[in-house]
Amino acid sequence: MTVAAPAKTEYEAVIGLETHCQLSTESKIFCSSSTEFGADPNTHVDPVCLGLPGTLPVLNQKVLEYAVKAGLALNCQIAPYSKFDRKQYFYPDLPKNYQISQYDLPIAEHGWLEIEIVDKQGNATRKRIGITRLHMEEDAGKLVHAGADRLAGSAYSLVDYNRAGVPLVEIVSEPDIRTGQEAAEYAKELRRIVRYLGISDGNMQEGSLRCDVNVSVRPVGQKAFGTKVEIKNMNSFNAIQRAIEYEIERQIEAIATGEPIVQETRLWEEGSQRTISMRSKEGSSDYRYFPEPDLTPIVVSEEQRESWREELPELPAQKRHRYETELGLSAYDAQVLTDERAVAEYFEATVTAGGDAKQAANWIMGDIAAWLRNEKQSIENLALKPAELAELVGLIVNGTISGKIAKDILPELLTEGGSPKALVNLKGLVQISDQGVIKALIKKVLAAHPAELEQYRAGKTKLKGFFVGQLMRESGGRVDPKLTNQLLEELLNG
Repeated sequence: MTVAAPAKTEYEAVIGLETHCQLSTESKIFCSSSTEFGADPNTHVDPVCLGLPGTLPVLNQKVLEYAVKAGLALNCQIAPYSKFDRKQYFYPDLPKNYQISQYDLPIAEHGWLEIEIVDKQGNATRKRIGITRLHMEEDAGKLVHAGADRLAGSAYSLVDYNRAGVPLVEIVSEPDIRTGQEAAEYAKELRRIVRYLGISDGNMQEGSLRCDVNVSVRPVGQKAFGTKVEIKNMNSFNAIQRAIEYEIERQIEAIATGEPIVQETRLWEEGSQRTISMRSKEGSSDYRYFPEPDLTPIVVSEEQRESWREELPELPAQKRHRYETELGLSAYDAQVLTDERAVAEYFEATVTAGGDAKQAANWIMGDIAAWLRNEKQSIENLALKPAELAELVGLIVNGTISGKIAKDILPELLTEGGSPKALVNLKGLVQISDQGVIKALIKKVLAAHPAELEQYRAGKTKLKGFFVGQLMRESGGRVDPKLTNQLLEELLNG
């Protein structure tokens, strides 16, 4: 009697993100020192952010405004009453030896954002990820360890307090994420939202957006969570996805071999593409929170909250839905066009000026995007204005010029701007659509290449492309492509 092998246990991941987003205020959260990035070390400091005796913090009003707007954009409930707390933090990069943060009464709670994953076939899958809370806090300084990438093994350490006191919002997700791809998309959407709001540049390389990931695994169908591991030190969306995928496999393998999974903080090593243990994970009791005695509680009136809500722009998810339902764009096109607010606004201005939505999308995502990348330019500084792109698209749609002619004149339009129609007339590039003229050109080309014509008629039909190329050369690319192909086929086979 054959005994069936036991079924292999299937596991699923449970993932949550804690994201620190640096706010784009001119001064720090509790003092007037500059938040400018890249200054010489320890030049943007003052007695308050250095924690000198006798100093008192004063909340930056812009920080509160930005935090509430972020909470509203993430569909959170804004607390009418919240407060600051002291989080004990004994480490050289925070000179006060405590961090002013928010603990039990944060400014915003119970929200969500929508992620959208588009597969290779262009099909979109949408999912809501819950937001547990959003709170305000101050950043710590920056430690540079000589001879090692962390404290262990370094010869000495240097500290730069320029970042100490820079305002942050920390956004904590619900454990609704199941894959590395979903986590990366969540982080991307969060970055889009804060950039659309204008409250942060979201630059991960400069530390303006930093994500810590909590990962555990459990058998499929089990309700209880597994042991949670935190991963730090990820500075790109790809790194978030790869670190999570590695950690999921590591934990599943550990369970299979009987190795215990401990609650700890791990680092992502980009070079070796693995996570390594850093320290045991602290709990909230380790920080010994208590209410910040030097700051009054925060009261946000309903009138103030609604005033800030009215200032919110249309957000990326709203734009994606509108582009698909009202403009008929694919999920992929909508996602690309809404990734940056400036690009979405350029596209919308082009459509408002009369440009065909699909044609405008193709030009913006294709030739224009390629030119901007090569020239290291931004779309806001483009010489070709949206109304002029709409005019160019119109010339193609109504058959005045071909797509090839449009590509030929595009570089000049991108650098100089101006009317595409005027440029086409000036250069004599109006498309030839007269059947008689096109037929005459075809006969001329066929007469000039009798050997190729004989080979075509003997069955080498791929030579049609050769004749099309000759016609484009003969006409300077001005013949109507569709009509030319039709007439060429007739005369080749006649």
